[in-house]
Amino acid sequence: MTAPSLILASGSEIRARLLRNAGLAPEIRPARIDEEAIRAALAAENASPRDLADTLAEMKAQRVSDRFPDALVLGCDQILECNGTVFAKPTGPADARTQLRALSGRTHRLLSAAVICRAGAPLWRHVGEARLTIRDLSEAYLDDYLARNWESIRHSVGCYKLEEEGVRLFSRIDGDYFTILGLPLIEVLTVLGIRGDIAK
Repeated sequence: MTAPSLILASGSEIRARLLRNAGLAPEIRPARIDEEAIRAALAAENASPRDLADTLAEMKAQRVSDRFPDALVLGCDQILECNGTVFAKPTGPADARTQLRALSGRTHRLLSAAVICRAGAPLWRHVGEARLTIRDLSEAYLDDYLARNWESIRHSVGCYKLEEEGVRLFSRIDGDYFTILGLPLIEVLTVLGIRGDIAK
């Protein structure tokens, strides 16, 4: 039996790289949804950060699955929450500085959701959680960090990439490395193996 194709409903380079490094060959089809409007609507309903991540991942997977009903479609989303505030991707270097200053010396949660759909219907879902503590950042280091890394981190929630210099921001990390990168990879590979979609 030929294994069904896997589509990643995301333009994230790191998610695609993680899947390829695991021996998969996902087709990349970024989902086009109005994420800001969805976030606003869910915030108005007092949705939890976990529900926000899960809903966005599902909507992305469903949007692409409707177009490719025979394929398995993986939708993902990541939410950062700190002291009740949900953070979005920075709008510019000044916003990134404001966000990092707000996170400095505090512990935040990263929620990485993954939903697999087929024929427009969810087959499986998971939300991984990690807790990360950013050390007290000096003003000088913060300025230098953003000057060196802005182009790399501009699309990253939290304004860091753990696989790059961003690792220097932290004093403690509790959680799965892949979840922090935005894809609960072990759980995804496990369910694909159990379903028989990949060799195990």
